[in-house]
Amino acid sequence: MKIIIKSKDFSVTPAVESYLRKKVDSLNKFFKWFDEELILVEAELGRLARQQKGDIFRAEINLRLGGQLFRAEAEQFDIYAAIDEVRDELAQELRKFKDEKDTIFIRGARSIKKKFSVSPLARFRDK
Repeated sequence: MKIIIKSKDFSVTPAVESYLRKKVDSLNKFFKWFDEELILVEAELGRLARQQKGDIFRAEINLRLGGQLFRAEAEQFDIYAAIDEVRDELAQELRKFKDEKDTIFIRGARSIKKKFSVSPLARFRDK
């Protein structure tokens, strides 16, 4: 898995970088069917300066899994809270994608079973 971290109006400290890597690594349970070389994570962290509310931090993650693109973004008053929120959104998208794939597989298996099943009206005799 390749992780690229970009920043905008914000210096990424080693603590923030390790926290982000730890949160992205927690999504590995969704990646077990994909080759590690095909996984690309692009994270962008930034600070939005607003006069009345103070600093608001923004986190955005683009995840490429073998041709599929998953994207999540969040804005919070704390960079760690923004990373947590974006990780949760990404996990929800990945879970939905996995459930769709499983459903398609189950439907296909069910139709194959129906095609090859023996009719209850068929008669068999023991010889």
